[in-house]
Amino acid sequence: MADNRHTKVLIIGSGPAGYTAGVYASRAMLAPILVQGMEPGGQLTTTTEVENWPGEKEIQGPDLMVQMQDHAAAMGCEIVGDLITSLDLSQRPFTAKGDSGTTYTADAVILATGARAKWLGLDSEEAFKGFGVSACATCDGFFYRGHEIVVIGGGNTAVEEALFLTNFASKVTLVHRRDTLRAEKILQERLFKHPKIETLWHHELAEVIGTDAPKGVTGVRLRNVQTGDISELACTGVFVAIGHAPASELVKDQLELHNGGYVKVEPGSTRTTVPGVFAAGDLTDHVYRQAVTSAGMGCMAALDAERFLAEQE
Repeated sequence: MADNRHTKVLIIGSGPAGYTAGVYASRAMLAPILVQGMEPGGQLTTTTEVENWPGEKEIQGPDLMVQMQDHAAAMGCEIVGDLITSLDLSQRPFTAKGDSGTTYTADAVILATGARAKWLGLDSEEAFKGFGVSACATCDGFFYRGHEIVVIGGGNTAVEEALFLTNFASKVTLVHRRDTLRAEKILQERLFKHPKIETLWHHELAEVIGTDAPKGVTGVRLRNVQTGDISELACTGVFVAIGHAPASELVKDQLELHNGGYVKVEPGSTRTTVPGVFAAGDLTDHVYRQAVTSAGMGCMAALDAERFLAEQE
């Protein structure tokens, strides 16, 4: 028999925004339920060293998320390992259905579903996903010990992945469409100094090439964006690191979105276009996209939800 659960505050998502919202909503005696989603801990679980979290000179991303989960649970937040598959915001209480069969109803909802890796959309990329093509260096880098690999992209994600992969690979080639990187200067400095990294400018990935038996990558075909010329580069791994897209599918037809799918909130708050629904973290933030800003917004969302519920009473 399907389970039905009601809560004052339902938190959907379990990154820094979700767990911080859980801490603050619990401290406000709102007895929140937090549904973790497909990737408990969010993007930081696929990060190694975190050097910009206040109070920690260096901490592993997964360790930080375990600490945040434990903190929220210790405050009284109920943490559920489920995935919300549908959400109805047309009336209060709001209704969410979980993959487990559980139906959750809530007087207020905090959305903290974050963002996920973008892909190029190539058929060959899809064909070799999990067999030499990845979007997570910390998940899969270990498998490329002593190999030559390629990283696609030019932002923080690409540079961080390239640097991390030098722990395993014999050579890393960073492929970028332009002749300058968008990454932070301190990361660029580390990249250009690293003896294992070579940068290939004005190129884009045209095709991933490989074998079917055994299935695996043997190289890439690269297109020069200035001349159109195609060249081949041998490698056994391709890491696509071109950024992230907000995970707003649950609310795309119910809330106002902007900048390619980010949930729009009122300036200086986490209020969305539906009263009682709040959004925090990378789901709303196309500018900063940092763990610490996500946590700050999680705090704001819980306080906004507390005030909203008090006004309803």
